Amino acid sequence: MGDGAGTSVQVVVEHELAAALDRLDVGVFALDGQERIVWANAASLAILSCSAPEVVGRHLHGLFHPDGRQVPAPRAYGDGVGTPSAPTGDRTCLVRGDGSPLPVRWFPLPLRPEAECGVRLRAFDADDGGSGNRPAGESVSTRVLSERDRLALLADTTAQLIDNIDVDEALRRVVKLMLPRLADWAVIDLITETDEVNRSLVVHAHADGLKARQDLQGPMPPVPASSPMPLSKALRGVASTLAGPRTYDVPPDSAVAVEQRKLFAATGIETAAIAPVKGPSEVLGAITLGRTAGEDPFTSADLGLLEDIGRRIGLALENARHYQRQRQVAATMQRYLLPQLPRLAGVEMTARYLPAPDASHVGGDWYDAFALPDGDTALVIGDVVGHDLEAAAGMAQLRNMLRAYTWAQDDPPNRTVERLDRAMGHITDVSMATLVLARLTTGTAGRQALRWTNAGHPPPLLLDSVGGARFLDEGRGILLGASTGPPRPEGLVDLLPGSTLLFYTDGLIESRRHPLDTGLKRLREEAAELNHRQLDDFVDQLLVRSRPADNDDDVALLAIRIPGAR
Repeated sequence: MGDGAGTSVQVVVEHELAAALDRLDVGVFALDGQERIVWANAASLAILSCSAPEVVGRHLHGLFHPDGRQVPAPRAYGDGVGTPSAPTGDRTCLVRGDGSPLPVRWFPLPLRPEAECGVRLRAFDADDGGSGNRPAGESVSTRVLSERDRLALLADTTAQLIDNIDVDEALRRVVKLMLPRLADWAVIDLITETDEVNRSLVVHAHADGLKARQDLQGPMPPVPASSPMPLSKALRGVASTLAGPRTYDVPPDSAVAVEQRKLFAATGIETAAIAPVKGPSEVLGAITLGRTAGEDPFTSADLGLLEDIGRRIGLALENARHYQRQRQVAATMQRYLLPQLPRLAGVEMTARYLPAPDASHVGGDWYDAFALPDGDTALVIGDVVGHDLEAAAGMAQLRNMLRAYTWAQDDPPNRTVERLDRAMGHITDVSMATLVLARLTTGTAGRQALRWTNAGHPPPLLLDSVGGARFLDEGRGILLGASTGPPRPEGLVDLLPGSTLLFYTDGLIESRRHPLDTGLKRLREEAAELNHRQLDDFVDQLLVRSRPADNDDDVALLAIRIPGAR
């Protein structure tokens, strides 16, 4: 390092990091929170033919040449190596020491959180536009990507797709990565699961940002079986093609060709690259990038890049459809398994089931209520461990076994659950589960009593008619599948007129940001405040108020109320 840069290094970065950055053959600036350059490595000074005092202390934008395109304002970096959100491959012109412009490319250089020292790193190197060295000041096409830029774009595309099961949102994010970096227009045609084609997205890179052309979106004609036209071939997964208005300036061979001619006319696209969107097992659509008049035409390298992007979109789309099918199957299963509640004399009853927000988190939560031969009523709330279709299937097995045992044997709840625990590992696929099994008994003078056992489940909540609320912690034992130890305990309580009893699963109280006790406390307080409402309104409002916003689990809830003076 020269010209006193070492002093700055000691202030803003650790010696080891500075030494490593100084050995790079690309320029690196360290910026403070106001985008001032507080340190520059040796390569940056050599690239710009400047000394450290000419660079350090200046605002980054003060180095941009007035004739060069300004790089977008830097955005926050991601929270670790490999997850930057800073722009990749942006180009501009910096000012050399002699005042001449130097085309450069920017790319992210993120720090691990533990290595950050209150600065951001911006890396750059001289940009020849991918076609050899150019004289200083000569214009450079901003859409000629280097190999590093292409790899970075593919990595960013994968990151946007892999973490997003919402297909529409993922496609919008991918288009945002490509426009205007690669093209002025992006068109995505998707084949539905009923083999219909839908023009799902038509987006234009406008001066004010990306604009969707909804008038160009909508259903498309069927895909011709043997048409040689570019979009038809892409939708059949046959080939990728470079095209333009002249490609379709021939008598159309299909309705798809007519629609493409309309697209080119409406958008002003002069050169286009069209590639299939292919998943591992099927063709799911096609993606088209278009550039308007005056732009450089697409190349075979651009087509190869688009094919890679199309494969990534196809993989994400096929996975998303798989999750949607899985969710639909599980939701159908749960809809048929969750019962119609019995009508009981002197007791109000209601229940709710909310599926997980995430399509991949189909669940094993359930509630049940049914009459027993002796006139008692069985009440159940349960949760099979897991968030997938297997958990939902296991829930079905466990629910049916528990129904059969409870109906066939006039046993107290703890004995019934012990029998279920012994049998579960032999005749079901369930490894672990939690549940509360209770018997509601109507005694003399119509008084109601509850006898229950709890196998590792959140405790029921009992509210009285005057605002009191307590959790029924009695009868609590270990979860199903964990052990066949000592006899399971039981609890017994009289349900007085005006009392409300709430059974629920952990999706109502668990949060990634707070301990379980916080969720239980919140539930008790909210329930006590809402207890004066009608029972259906009570449970609806409780779900809104108590369910943590960051909880991605499903929720089952069963509530009963003993009418009385309130």
